[in-house]
Amino acid sequence: MTIQRKTKPTKRKLKLEKGKLKLGDEELNLAEEWKTQLAKMKMKPDQIYSIHNKIRTLTNNFDMPGPEMRDVLDFDVHHEKFPVPVRLYVPKGASRGPGPTLVFLHGGGFVTCSMESHEGMCLRMADSAKMRVLSVDYRLAPQYPFPAGPDDCEHVLKWALAGKGLEHGIDPKRLGIGGDSAGGTMSAYLAQKYRKDLRAQILLYPLMQMAEIKPQKPGPQDMLQLGVVALKFILKYYVVDADVMSTRISPLFEKNLKGLPPAYILTCGLDPLRAEGRLYKDYLEDNDVPVEYIHEKAMPHGFLNFSKAFPKARTIPEETGKFMRRTMS
Repeated sequence: MTIQRKTKPTKRKLKLEKGKLKLGDEELNLAEEWKTQLAKMKMKPDQIYSIHNKIRTLTNNFDMPGPEMRDVLDFDVHHEKFPVPVRLYVPKGASRGPGPTLVFLHGGGFVTCSMESHEGMCLRMADSAKMRVLSVDYRLAPQYPFPAGPDDCEHVLKWALAGKGLEHGIDPKRLGIGGDSAGGTMSAYLAQKYRKDLRAQILLYPLMQMAEIKPQKPGPQDMLQLGVVALKFILKYYVVDADVMSTRISPLFEKNLKGLPPAYILTCGLDPLRAEGRLYKDYLEDNDVPVEYIHEKAMPHGFLNFSKAFPKARTIPEETGKFMRRTMS
């Protein structure tokens, strides 16, 4: 099933402009700093962490608190070398015994963001679905380049599939995988690899490939080339010398898509990744994978972290939760 929401351009344009005004100079300054610094491609670690902290501050300032949970649990999924921190959101109305759970992988270009930056999104999905959401705090580049982050995320998924989360109410037979942006990259790959074990995949403006960093059909939204600059940064500090054709980095290139779990895919009109998300939707449908597709024409990449500025950042996670109920219950 494909659902594409069509909106009235004039009304949406006003909402977007209003959102920009709410973000104000702080957002504009961050965008200019991001473009200037990344264009130099000679960033020092302290500059990277400075941008990281500013993104945290923006998220904290412009994301509304999410619904109250019955429980929020922080713990580590143990690993031989790097225990992986996770946070389990248990909403009111979730099963007391083992129940369906979404393993969530946050975005941030593999170099920034965290469980905290994406908490509002997770809270809204968990509350709407009445299901547990397990958020993964995987290692980030440049300190830990590929494949550290994907290794952490796969380790947590395998831990859940093995039934080791039963004590926390995580049912290994009712699991979904999902994430936004870079988290969508890893979610798409893991859905491909563990297709027989998962009930659903949620891909929110996903980064689906790293072989081509310029939109094939550039539009006015690409004039600043922020997407190109950011992707160059990811190539240098996350991908490094890994093969960009690998489906672990570019899941769009997977040829066998038969039998994948139902997908919820969100793309945005003001997003340099818009075409590859739509293309992956088409590939899945060509392989008889059920897809619920939403295209928000007037929204930018990353808007789900800014719910004070963009009302859709509150309603989209709620719709995602409904999709989880339909596919994972």
